Amino acid sequence: MRHVDLTTRATAPTAATSATNATRPTAAPGGGTGFGSLLNDVASEVSAYIQHGDADGGAASTLSAEGALLRARATGLIMDGTESADGVEAPNAARPPQQQAFLDSIAPWARQAAQQLGVAPELVQAHAALESGWGQRPLRVEGGASSHNLFGIKAGPRWHGATGDSTTTEYVNGAALTTRERFRAYPDAASAFQDYARVLLDNPRYRGALNTGNDAQAFAQGLARGGYATDPDYASKLARIAGKLQGMAD
Repeated sequence: MRHVDLTTRATAPTAATSATNATRPTAAPGGGTGFGSLLNDVASEVSAYIQHGDADGGAASTLSAEGALLRARATGLIMDGTESADGVEAPNAARPPQQQAFLDSIAPWARQAAQQLGVAPELVQAHAALESGWGQRPLRVEGGASSHNLFGIKAGPRWHGATGDSTTTEYVNGAALTTRERFRAYPDAASAFQDYARVLLDNPRYRGALNTGNDAQAFAQGLARGGYATDPDYASKLARIAGKLQGMAD
């Protein structure tokens, strides 16, 4: 998922996961067993399952539907309805605070870059979020400091600035291969956004991504067709995140 002047880069593959939402139980007729009582019963079931296990299938087989659902969530078999495996929240999920903090921190530079590129700021923010794991997986230079490279741009032969080496994943003939590459490093995030805009503007391969306005699909497909990444699902991942940000901005 990393750009380079002459070669391309992709992130590790991401498994698609469907979030599952439980249906809220309603109070029993006549006020007998209400929601609070049912919730306590379910919690007791799950607690007993965790303590005693399910060596012969007996404990699990006695769980109610609600208990089975909570047990699956507790053991990591399904998500809790607020996120998916590729980092895109479920449709009605509240944004995690760390993600919102990341978006707020890059908003001024995203607006500037977006104006240069002729696209909505949310598209630039989405691209930074996808490449950096919402700022939680920054590329680092020697010594562990952040490279501020939020867009995974490689240090090709035409780059004469600071660099940092990092382990990354490339797709070759559909197979994900781990490799170590050299990436550009910047003194601050503002410089990263300025260079990102320059890369897209100066390289004719990305012409299809420019001046696409609010069209997340066109922007993402323009980058993918230009070879920004080798991940075959790159465009769809980027478009999903961008669409989510645009929906919350409405």
